[in-house]
Amino acid sequence: MPRKIMRKFLHKFIKLEASGGLVLGFSALLALILANSHWQTSYQAFLSYTLNIGPNIHFSFLHLINDGLMTIFFFLVSLEIKRELIQGELNTLTKALLPTIAAIGGMLVPALLYLGINHPYPQFTPGWAIPMATDIAFSLGVLSLLDKHIPVTLKIFLMALAIIDDLGAIIVIATFYTQQIDWLYLFSALLAFLGLISLNYYHIQRFLPYGVLGIALWLFILNSGIHATIAGVLFGFTIPLKKSSYHNFNSLLHHLIHLLHPWMAYGVLPLFAFANAGLSFSNINLASLFHPLPLGIIAGLFLGKQLGILGASWLAVKAKLVKLPHSVNWRHIYGTSLICGIGFTMSLFIANLAFGDNKLTSLVRLGVFAGSILSGIAGYWVLALHRQKITN
Repeated sequence: MPRKIMRKFLHKFIKLEASGGLVLGFSALLALILANSHWQTSYQAFLSYTLNIGPNIHFSFLHLINDGLMTIFFFLVSLEIKRELIQGELNTLTKALLPTIAAIGGMLVPALLYLGINHPYPQFTPGWAIPMATDIAFSLGVLSLLDKHIPVTLKIFLMALAIIDDLGAIIVIATFYTQQIDWLYLFSALLAFLGLISLNYYHIQRFLPYGVLGIALWLFILNSGIHATIAGVLFGFTIPLKKSSYHNFNSLLHHLIHLLHPWMAYGVLPLFAFANAGLSFSNINLASLFHPLPLGIIAGLFLGKQLGILGASWLAVKAKLVKLPHSVNWRHIYGTSLICGIGFTMSLFIANLAFGDNKLTSLVRLGVFAGSILSGIAGYWVLALHRQKITN
């Protein structure tokens, strides 16, 4: 695929994610304001309002966002993973090896740090995966503040790392955050999934038949005990992708990515932030930061991410398995490893799976906010030192 077209696509992707990060931040700030004002009761009542969608199907607004709209987000994530594996920055071993090794280190070390702090408290250990996540929108948003002072290859490295990170989060959710299985519904979901694979096999390019089976897959998985967002992941991998260049958007997968991406960046993710970022400071004080639950999250995001990503990358380069990307140095890698500690969206999502909506919510949000803010500020500061304009 032509290099110029690839660069144009990447610039558009990064620009949309970065601007989406601003909207995401505004939504989180609005949630914080409402949760700490006299509108707090109305804010909570809105999230708890129950919708009766059909017989025996009832959702609060909060659950509709977390189990419904976030399924569409994971659907888009799986489309982007599939595209990157076949046509993009992960389609060869040479391209994929460094971000893959870095992402693995950036998932393992935060989880181990969290468990190291919380192992004496069994009630908190289910949250071990919370600091594993990287928020691609906020992370690229921080990099965009430096714009011409960092090489475009660093942005590509971060994007590839975050996509692999998302794949890791999907595997963790499917493996470790699954309830008791209802095998009848799971078998029905398998039949729907096989139907989607059949549509792909016969190169069906119209979305309607995929959409019908995709909704059925979501309903079956929702009732099977596996988290409903996994339906979005499975659904996305069945959408057909033709071997074409990035300027040819005739394939259904390309069409859906370009259709859904703005809606995710400016709609679904900000709505998720608005619903889940409402941290009330009424019972929070400085001592709360040293509670083992938020402390484990902060340590995982701020320390674990930088140690895991930088350490894994350094070992891979010293072992001559990989080389640093063009124009990228170790200060760039260190700054990026710090920025990857911005967990936010995926961290809050995993926290909901680990602890649900209970008295631990405020402590979890405190840890995610503090760890993400520290990581973002420190990462920006490291990359801004001795900055000079770079012609990409």
